[in-house]
Amino acid sequence: MNRAVPPPSPWLPTAPCTPGRRCAAHPDAVTDPGTARAAFRPAPAPLACARLAAGLATVLLGVVLLPVVSRLSAAARHVLVRLWARAVVRAFGVRLAVTGPRPPAGRPALVVANHVSWLDIPLVATALPGRMIAKREVRGWPVLGALAALGGTLFIDRDGLRGLPGTVREVAGALAAGGRVTAFPEGSTWCGRAGGRFRPALFQAAVDTGSDIQPVRIGYRPHGASAYVGEDPLGASLWRVVRTPGLAAEIRILDPISTIQYPDRRLLAAAAQHAVHPTAVPPSPPRRPTAGPPAAVLPAGTPLGTPVGPRPAVPRQTAPNAYRAVASDSANRPSSSVHHRSASNPASASSSRTPS
Repeated sequence: MNRAVPPPSPWLPTAPCTPGRRCAAHPDAVTDPGTARAAFRPAPAPLACARLAAGLATVLLGVVLLPVVSRLSAAARHVLVRLWARAVVRAFGVRLAVTGPRPPAGRPALVVANHVSWLDIPLVATALPGRMIAKREVRGWPVLGALAALGGTLFIDRDGLRGLPGTVREVAGALAAGGRVTAFPEGSTWCGRAGGRFRPALFQAAVDTGSDIQPVRIGYRPHGASAYVGEDPLGASLWRVVRTPGLAAEIRILDPISTIQYPDRRLLAAAAQHAVHPTAVPPSPPRRPTAGPPAAVLPAGTPLGTPVGPRPAVPRQTAPNAYRAVASDSANRPSSSVHHRSASNPASASSSRTPS
């Protein structure tokens, strides 16, 4: 007897990307339908197997050495993590380019990036190592789950609201201690041809600690080969990556965003989304407080105690409660994307597969 599948939560981030020719595939058929398939020549199977074995071995090496590396100073640990992450990316056959100025070491920042693939995690670590925020399911993954836990990953329940304020407090604590935290605020993977809305909850941690937002843009060429979306199995994604010749990734470090300029988490999220996805709607400038109505002036000689009319109504002020408010952000709404515009039938499945 088949079990009834519970309906998806309206709070669970979704994307219209699905495995197949349009999103997760070898040729970049959407960008160049006339030449992409003809130009694509998969790497020979022996070379692909060698890349896969080298990549998995490098990941396992990190698991073995992590207990020793964790005892080193923060500066030495970051150097080794960057070298290891770069070795993982290169072992899987991916060429990497990092552009943009790196922020000074030791400065707390909330690093936010668009989310395309499981490759995003080592890619960001090559340039800006720090504590990652990952969905709680990653904790149970073989090898990678243990590696994430030992590396200080902050696990989050994407479908539960009650634990969200506690996660924000934990992120704020890491930032207040001078650390760097990396998050993928889209909450789900997209194929790279479009992106999702940046959810504002985690930005509250930066507001509370006065930490900068460090936006990062991740891009892959060709599109599709690196995408890990929908119900795409991890094994299929790994095999697609190692069989794609000339797969290149770019990490573009953008200008930091100050919480002084945007003192609200929703404004911060919109500003970061506009930086990563320039086609997104830019945030509105924060409103300045307006002056109240001028005080009434009595004519000369008016006796004291003469009424001057009703007082203007003063809005009641309530005490801020940011951590409670992060659980009251609007429910998820599917974002429009290139898939909705170009596909004859909108994708029925949503991308909930994300290693972060």
